[in-house]
Amino acid sequence: MTKRPNILWISLEDTSPRFGCYGDTVARTPNIDRLAAGGCRYPNAFSTSGVCAPSRAAIITGMYQSAIGAQHMRTRHTNEHAPELPTPYDAVPPHYVKCFPEYLRAAGYFCTNNSKTDYQFTPPITAWDELSTDAHWRNRPEGVPFFSVFNPTVTHESGMWPEKRPEITTDPDAVAVPPYLPDTPKTRIAIARLYDNLEEADQRVGELLDQLEEDGLAENTIVMLWSDHGAGLPRGKRWPYDAGINIPLIVRWPGEIEAGSETDQLVSLVDLGPTVLSLTGVDIPSHMHGQPFVGSQMAERDYIYALRDRFDESYDMMRAVRDKRFKYIRNYHPENPYLLWIPYRNRHPILEEMWRLHLADELEGPQKLMFQTRRPVDELYDTDNDPFEINNLADDPAHAETLIRMQMVMDDWRAECDTWGDVPEDQMVFQMYQGKEQPQTAAPVFIPICEVNMGREAAPDGGTFEGPMMVQFYNSTQGASMAYQLEGDTHWRLYTGPVRLAEGQHTVRAKAIRIGYKESEEVLATFTVTG
Repeated sequence: MTKRPNILWISLEDTSPRFGCYGDTVARTPNIDRLAAGGCRYPNAFSTSGVCAPSRAAIITGMYQSAIGAQHMRTRHTNEHAPELPTPYDAVPPHYVKCFPEYLRAAGYFCTNNSKTDYQFTPPITAWDELSTDAHWRNRPEGVPFFSVFNPTVTHESGMWPEKRPEITTDPDAVAVPPYLPDTPKTRIAIARLYDNLEEADQRVGELLDQLEEDGLAENTIVMLWSDHGAGLPRGKRWPYDAGINIPLIVRWPGEIEAGSETDQLVSLVDLGPTVLSLTGVDIPSHMHGQPFVGSQMAERDYIYALRDRFDESYDMMRAVRDKRFKYIRNYHPENPYLLWIPYRNRHPILEEMWRLHLADELEGPQKLMFQTRRPVDELYDTDNDPFEINNLADDPAHAETLIRMQMVMDDWRAECDTWGDVPEDQMVFQMYQGKEQPQTAAPVFIPICEVNMGREAAPDGGTFEGPMMVQFYNSTQGASMAYQLEGDTHWRLYTGPVRLAEGQHTVRAKAIRIGYKESEEVLATFTVTG
């Protein structure tokens, strides 16, 4: 490519690889299949969590969620029956952590998000040029490369609630029911509704691909389609089993990636941000845990990692590591039953069905797994021969070496990346907030740079200065990013260095934000530059 590539992300919710291009004969996904026909499928792609907010925190920062205090689902959840929860709060990552689009903006990219965030902290004003349901690459200045994200939400778990889609078009008799779910009409109807929702999401994908073609941008745009985690089904969503973390990932890069190809390469969603930075020629910060999975800096993974912590009202802690064949899961609360109290999840029609059958003692075989009242400390699965992860091999002497290897890999990863994993949530919040209320970012201060004041004195209210002149912004909060507007601006610019002011009068507005802190107060100053 002679020009810097554009990047388009299409981010689905709660979706496993149930597309025609992945061999699913029930799916009606012609547009996603068209995308795959022009790109590459990654069947060994995985999320870092079986639920959205922790997963999206890892994606937007390039760091595992437990390294930045974002592992609990979610940081703003409250319940009148759980007043002891230390929520709501914003996760406070280390001061050097940014939302990775900020690095793209600093490099000249126009960055838009339409429009889901769910990062476990308030989206910084510095992360996106546009963040709204109207955000689009078409709003960028002419000739500027873009990174645009679109988030069709129709595939969310709640889309299987009967009231969301009373009529279904997918034949319930045609769907496959996993062996750990009861094969009943109610289960089949819920799964059929999932396929209907996928079809609707596919239509949105088609609209976006068509818009690229209409704008003449398809050849210079890298398209990535992925889901934040696996399907919203019991023993899928919220769990580190493959049903909860194995996600679709399709990448189309005309002229660089073989059309219609597939690779068994392991990919984690924590790799997405570093990959985008690499493809756009932006340096990858050393603190990021992810690694590029495509392009000149591609690095092969040996393992992917996943976490489970608090979900809404109920605390839990599981850690998982997987290579291309084996999955190891460690339960830190083996005394817990599998089904903790999660009211929102209990609205799922399939789980309602499972509770009904459990009360009647009518569940059979693997369907009983979720109703065990204790868990094994260790779980080990051969996913090649046991894709539904039903047969635990942890106590099998034939797999003792594999178990030990995976345990050691997990321990090494936890020592490096699982910073907050062992810290109780209330203590974590106490440390992040220093035992006080949520800190507020300091307001920016304006520093004139001109012949009579080469940055020696601040001018918080502005003033009159002889040109040529620049204004430097200063902030005393470590790690804060700053944004500003000049008169006539319609969106906030990212501050990257002193701003040159031409002759005349200029009104400058500025704000600052450190991730996890409250946004600063807005400051305003008027500068008059004379000739």
